[in-house]
Amino acid sequence: MCVLLGLVFICLKPLYDYFGFGPPDYAKLSGVPNPKALKHFDIDNAKPRPYRPFRWEYYQNMALKKMEPDWWLELESTYRERIAQRQQLYATHGRAILDALPGSQLACKELLEMVIVFLCARYPNQFQMNWRSGLFHNHVLGISSNTRTVDPLKFLLDNVPEDFLITQQDEETGLYVLRAGVSCSAIGWRLQEKMGKPLHEIHQSVPDYMEKMRVSMDRYFSKMTCDKPIQRGSWDFEIGQLLYAQPGDPHYDMRGVQQPGLDVEDIYLRVDWQTLRRLPKSRAIIFNFKALFTPVTQFQKEPYIPKLVAKVLRDGKKAFKEYKSTYHVEHKLLPALDKWAKEQEDKGWVPRGWQERTLNEDPYYPGWDKDQFNDASLPHDTYSRY
Repeated sequence: MCVLLGLVFICLKPLYDYFGFGPPDYAKLSGVPNPKALKHFDIDNAKPRPYRPFRWEYYQNMALKKMEPDWWLELESTYRERIAQRQQLYATHGRAILDALPGSQLACKELLEMVIVFLCARYPNQFQMNWRSGLFHNHVLGISSNTRTVDPLKFLLDNVPEDFLITQQDEETGLYVLRAGVSCSAIGWRLQEKMGKPLHEIHQSVPDYMEKMRVSMDRYFSKMTCDKPIQRGSWDFEIGQLLYAQPGDPHYDMRGVQQPGLDVEDIYLRVDWQTLRRLPKSRAIIFNFKALFTPVTQFQKEPYIPKLVAKVLRDGKKAFKEYKSTYHVEHKLLPALDKWAKEQEDKGWVPRGWQERTLNEDPYYPGWDKDQFNDASLPHDTYSRY
């Protein structure tokens, strides 16, 4: 009888899952554990980790790091503001923000399920999922979604302040091409222009990509396993918190002009913190990223960062700086960085004569996990290795 009942369960389990009584065990399928729960998480006061992915000397490479499973999707106090921005951008631009090609449906659905599993495990007080009814409850926004009928990409746009790009392997060429995506954080590139293209065409504007990275990237995508997701950071500087802009937009065109009256307090570091992972069922590779903004005046309190950033801006390759579009802020930012670097040396935070290099704490900075720095000298044993 027990054997018979076991066989019945095995036979019915696909139907049990299909009709919404629970997702596959993605942690087991992917080899990536579910995140630890933040049971006392306060989204209104949560701050993002201070990503400072500055490197010197700078060489164009993938700069990949192992993804931390707890931090695949990081929520913080701008959550409501960003979701509202995303919805407004979609209402204005439509398929320029959200688009999908035929054949991507299963990957989109799988991504939806993995995101829901993560959100409910990591933030149990903010999100809940009833797999029996198919209803997802977002207690931060006070909304519910029927996951059986909702467009998966629209669900992501409405609930997760991250962009998601879905790539799948082309059966004829073997190359990975962009098949679906929701992108509300694009600066200078358009989702529609990238759809259906392989990696090397998507990254055509990236300096040295064709010469130094194309072969390794194609090889990496073809061999990437589910249990080894990675993360990396990209950065630039913006006037204000520019989330989305295209050539011809007033804010975008300002990136080519140095404004004499620009106040350094209006300059922000923008970091796009990115992760890359393979989905276990569809085998699609997901690239997701989130734009985080920090006023550059915060650098005053971050040891080594002012001097390191000044070095990158002054001595970086011309093509690299043009790609980063730093020209429009350099005339105000560089003098401020020099001033803050000297102040840090005078306080003993940074040894005089320190030679700029990638920090051991990359992508952070020494003491980043402290609440704040005060005017006292920092402990020498913490920073003596510099």
